[in-house]
Amino acid sequence: MWLSRRTLLLGLGLSALAGCGFEPVYGTNGSASALRGAVLVDDPKDRQQFQLTEQLEARLGRATAARYGLKVDLSVQEEGLAISGSNDITRYNVLGVADFVLRDLATGQPVMSDKVNTFTSYSASAQPVATLAAERDATQRLMTALADKIVTQLLLNAGNL
Repeated sequence: MWLSRRTLLLGLGLSALAGCGFEPVYGTNGSASALRGAVLVDDPKDRQQFQLTEQLEARLGRATAARYGLKVDLSVQEEGLAISGSNDITRYNVLGVADFVLRDLATGQPVMSDKVNTFTSYSASAQPVATLAAERDATQRLMTALADKIVTQLLLNAGNL
């Protein structure tokens, strides 16, 4: 009886979503298919932009038949959070802001622009190598989170392109 009740509720929920025009982004005709392999990310100029570009291409696919160009202006700042009794900073936030513009490559005209931001953190250590490794890991996690947010905005607006 439990299985059939669960199946019935699931069926009702899915039919309600279908009735309201819900369409999965990654479905057969979803908005993700319109952008997959169609977005050429501008060439990176430094390590952080390279990491961001790598994450964007992992989500959108490397451009094979590029219809759109994506320019991302990246700003990353580090901010000390926790200070020990000996005035050493032991915890850092890495703040990232990405302003991006999606443009039609045929016309050069912008079709969408937005800004996303997020942060990650890391702890400093008495060992410089460990602190550097933690900082690099936090930066990589920041680029992953920013790429996720950019792709989410692109997919939400892909129906308007």
